[in-house]
Amino acid sequence: MHLTRFRLNTLRQGARRLLSSPQAMHAAVMGSFAAILPSDTDAPRVLWRVDRNARAEVFLYVVGPDRPDLTHLVEQAGWPTSSEPGWDTHDYAPFLSRLAKGDTWAFRLTANPVHSIRRADGEPTKRTAHVTPRHQMGWLLQRQDTSGFRVVEKPAHARRLPEGDEYELIVHDRRSAAFGKTERQTGRRNRVPLTTATFDGRLEVTDPDALRTVLTTGLGRAKAYGCGLMTLAPVA
Repeated sequence: MHLTRFRLNTLRQGARRLLSSPQAMHAAVMGSFAAILPSDTDAPRVLWRVDRNARAEVFLYVVGPDRPDLTHLVEQAGWPTSSEPGWDTHDYAPFLSRLAKGDTWAFRLTANPVHSIRRADGEPTKRTAHVTPRHQMGWLLQRQDTSGFRVVEKPAHARRLPEGDEYELIVHDRRSAAFGKTERQTGRRNRVPLTTATFDGRLEVTDPDALRTVLTTGLGRAKAYGCGLMTLAPVA
């Protein structure tokens, strides 16, 4: 596995087009891997995430099975005449192998927090997005035990609120959008809603193998559209 970071030049039209369309970004990311064909339904999972740290500081992160070639992204949405490398790629395996139970890390995750509800008895369940920070946070906390980590709890004296401030966790960059998608079998064009939220926090590793699976295969749904990629960083 490899982890790649690419900075987008937000002044370029190509970058703005990619950032406005998760479908276009997905196609650009998948086009970075020569060995993965669009028709290959058994291809390894490729994860990606866009971090909007500031207006002119936007990064694309990609986790995939091989080293990607992002030349086309540099030409469309980077600095093609710069002498600096267009992207950084690192072998992910050494980092993943060092994860150990009890380690504490800062983390970031952009996800599609949804749940299934039934509005009336006898009706089929319907997938519905969580739209409030409280429920989005609850979505992540419900998945931590099976995902190999535990979000760090704040000591009582550090909590600013009596409820809702128990964890080293914030939710930000909450977005809702919709885009058209054509069904392969019927050719019908559907409108697909997409709700995303970015989580920043601290976690403690409880099951290294389970966490390695999350880091390489993603968490939650809508992975093709920039959701599910969790990254770790040393605690400051």
